[in-house]
Amino acid sequence: MRILHLTNHVEQIGNGIVNVAVDLACLQADNGHYVAVASDGGEYEALLARHGVQHFHLDQSRTPVNMIKAAWRYREIIQEFQPDIVHAHMMTGVVLAGLMRNGCEYSLVSTVHNEFQRSAVLMGLADRVIAVSNAVADSMVRRGIPKSKLRVVSNGTLNSPRNRSIKDYQPLPLCHPAITTVAGMYTRKGIVELIEAFVKIAVEFPQAHLYLVGNGPDRAMFETMVQNTPFEERIHFEGFQAEPQRYMLASDIFVLASHCESFGLVLTEAREAGCAIIASNIDGIPETLDWGQAGLLVPAKDSQTLANALGHLLNDSQQLQKLRYQAKQNLERFSATRVNEETLNVYYELTKNYSVFKTIRTEELVVSK
Repeated sequence: MRILHLTNHVEQIGNGIVNVAVDLACLQADNGHYVAVASDGGEYEALLARHGVQHFHLDQSRTPVNMIKAAWRYREIIQEFQPDIVHAHMMTGVVLAGLMRNGCEYSLVSTVHNEFQRSAVLMGLADRVIAVSNAVADSMVRRGIPKSKLRVVSNGTLNSPRNRSIKDYQPLPLCHPAITTVAGMYTRKGIVELIEAFVKIAVEFPQAHLYLVGNGPDRAMFETMVQNTPFEERIHFEGFQAEPQRYMLASDIFVLASHCESFGLVLTEAREAGCAIIASNIDGIPETLDWGQAGLLVPAKDSQTLANALGHLLNDSQQLQKLRYQAKQNLERFSATRVNEETLNVYYELTKNYSVFKTIRTEELVVSK
């Protein structure tokens, strides 16, 4: 097959959507397919090239003038690459591919990563809509996407072509007990609640430190919040890290306190690293944690319950070690290879239908003549 992936960029900034798209492109090329990515570029271009993936420059910035340019450029890319499948990973890409497919013979696939965004309903323009969790699929049905279009391909990036084996990472020398999150510095990631929870337990556990790994627009607000506590020296803003595995391997407890989360890819990496995990009981997170078997689930936006869970684990070393063990079980389903295989099955479903249609149409033309 000839497969074209559309994403806004391929920058190495910890964006889960980009990471999944890059993984699929590399693995599909390794499987012998002709694969290309159209984006505004970034550090992953070199990795894509090493796997034989062609990169086309496509600026999808949403200004009226640029969208006209993007439509023209997209048409050029389609004419040159002649894809069988166009797989759009973000809203602008699916709209562009949907509106510009007149006269083109490709099938359109979209993946819904952030269903909490209102614009996610536009992903339904595709012939098939991949949901990254059952929770996302249910939400999209409620928003009017036909079940016949939806396919669930649970997310997973373990053994990604982007990363080394977990055994090859060296843990950092963090202070212990170490509580860590790896997340964008956004309010919706529950950073406020995590800081509040840490402050609530900081006196009882004077050796505990909190590590906030990631960047984002709300970071300055969080830093100001921390400066107004007595525990500033024990709360560390680490910024974006290209190898967050080094933090996870050195952490005692990993927390994802998100207000909304379609899947929680970072939880699979925390599980692989053997962290005891506490996460919000919302959206796709319970699926990612085996419905509470691989981590503690707490209500979102509830810093007191989160603090109680942290205190419980810090006081109970046996329970903490049990959770660390359970986190590492049943990880095979989170492999990037499995995600690729199931995604290819969605493509095959469409190309088979297209082949049948093309055969019938050809026969009709012969008969009419």
